[in-house]
Amino acid sequence: MKSKFLTTSLLASALIVGSGLALAQGTNTPGIDRAKEAVSARIQQGMASGHITPSEARELYRRDRDIEIRESRFKSDGSATQQERQQLRADLDGLADEVERKMANRDVVQNAGNANTYGIDNRQFNIGERIDEGVRSGQITQREARRLQSRERVIASHEANYKRDGVVTQQERRQLRRELTQLSNVVDRMMRNDGNYQR
Repeated sequence: MKSKFLTTSLLASALIVGSGLALAQGTNTPGIDRAKEAVSARIQQGMASGHITPSEARELYRRDRDIEIRESRFKSDGSATQQERQQLRADLDGLADEVERKMANRDVVQNAGNANTYGIDNRQFNIGERIDEGVRSGQITQREARRLQSRERVIASHEANYKRDGVVTQQERRQLRRELTQLSNVVDRMMRNDGNYQR
């Protein structure tokens, strides 16, 4: 009788452990997790190399967070189905492709020299934030955001060129401010949706 009880207990324990493992395997997505880590590392690499601007990185990280949220939702019932896994892989592939397109960009934003341009950098950051806000609110389309980010990259490359000799002259600062003002004006027009997006 004791032996029968022990066997039943062991069998019940094995079933509980087995169901726990099945549950863990149902929500275990190591391939997807590795792909997310690789994309995140590539974004950081792009920022460090100057191929990805801060506002582009914010948008890429936002997409990465959306995928993370979707994955959590898929796993919330204790299992990620094959279809859900395929959806996550497709989303990650799309994000990875976008990162690689930005990495292939010929324009490189470099942090060269020790010239202090904090005021200009702050303006660039603020403009990037407004672009992101415009995309979130629907006032700026993804296509328009890409055009604006391309202009951001051009301005940042001008700044990097000016810093190469370690000094940013007053004339160079004025030029950067003028370019940032023009870009800011375009963002303002887009945010107002007045349809006058030229320049």
